[in-house]
Amino acid sequence: MQYWTKLPDSERKAKIQKALAANINFSEDITLGFPASHLDSKVFYDAPFLNDAPVLQTFVANPNHIGCHTLGDSEHVFQGTQELEREVLNVLAVDIFKAEPQQFDGYISPGGTEANIQALWMYRNYFKQQCGALSHEIVIICSTDTHYSIPKGANLLQLDLLQIPVDFETRQIDATLLDIQLQKARENGKKYAIVVSNMGTTLFGSIDNPTVYAEALEKWGFQFKLHLDGAYGGFVYPFSQPDSELHFGNPLVSSITVDAHKMLQAPYGTGIFLCRKGLIENVLTEDAQYVEGMDLTLCGSRSGANAIAVWMILFTYGPHQWFEKISVLQMRTRFLCQQLDTLDIPYYRHPDMNIVTMKASAIPEEIAHRFHLVPDTHFGEPLWYKIVVMDHVEVSHLTTFTEELKLHVHA
Repeated sequence: MQYWTKLPDSERKAKIQKALAANINFSEDITLGFPASHLDSKVFYDAPFLNDAPVLQTFVANPNHIGCHTLGDSEHVFQGTQELEREVLNVLAVDIFKAEPQQFDGYISPGGTEANIQALWMYRNYFKQQCGALSHEIVIICSTDTHYSIPKGANLLQLDLLQIPVDFETRQIDATLLDIQLQKARENGKKYAIVVSNMGTTLFGSIDNPTVYAEALEKWGFQFKLHLDGAYGGFVYPFSQPDSELHFGNPLVSSITVDAHKMLQAPYGTGIFLCRKGLIENVLTEDAQYVEGMDLTLCGSRSGANAIAVWMILFTYGPHQWFEKISVLQMRTRFLCQQLDTLDIPYYRHPDMNIVTMKASAIPEEIAHRFHLVPDTHFGEPLWYKIVVMDHVEVSHLTTFTEELKLHVHA
């Protein structure tokens, strides 16, 4: 680890205080040109307890992290907290996802949906600007288990979407159908592909093999860029499977999405977008000339407090304690699977993930509702119900659930 370490409480607080001191202070500095201020003091008053709550203190100070702080200039009045965002991105890109130092760009986004759409937008523009592609020559490719942000992005960008079926039991991409659909796409004039490969699907926690996509795309002569959607699995899979190829050390991978508001337990609206150098410039908004450094993000203005929350979590745990946390969740997940095996309840679970998705035919609807299981659909008869073993899910909770199932099985 080059950047990630565990810091004591006093050092964390001191670093955040120093960062805030380097930012503009709307309460004390004469600031006339920015359409921004601290949070409304009649509602979010400067309470004494904030001195012991640096993330909340940042929330009240309200820094705007507009722009991309790994590339060029940014708004200098928020330079203190921007530096802590860069520290977060170094940990994620270099220490977790094996990028070379200073060979990546990225930002803390308002969630994984935006980060995924940012990737689609970036690659569409890349193919148009760098390769002379026309929109009808570009296709987005993903599996049918892929997050709904990808169809949403395809709709926004007016690009065709090719969703590849997966095996019902293994949740793996059907390589034969992929080959057939790519042949048809090529015959229909598609030349460029934006590929979204999953590092932990939302419903199943399943992991795609990007090589399956790459081999088929190369066979049919596509130019392509591959994005990893690790919105769910990005803070799990690299720790439970250290031999993974899902990182920037793999030349197939050009960008990665991670969500901090899932496994990292940051406030909702906290995602991360990372990409290799030389790509994000394709979405530079030249019209934003009043923004120092201009803007390369979909959202524009974004809260610096979210970046500080991620920084605080990462440097509170450090890499070793985070590995321990993921290991505990893996043990709880294995415990649940052992109980389901005893009851002959059919389920899918990727061995390195903490999602267990059970066939709905084996789960009474009453039990599913009582334990707040999530179905694969709310608009018809579900085929699957999932359990996500998050930090608050104790073995006692899992035991209560499986005991209820046992009564049903033996009824």
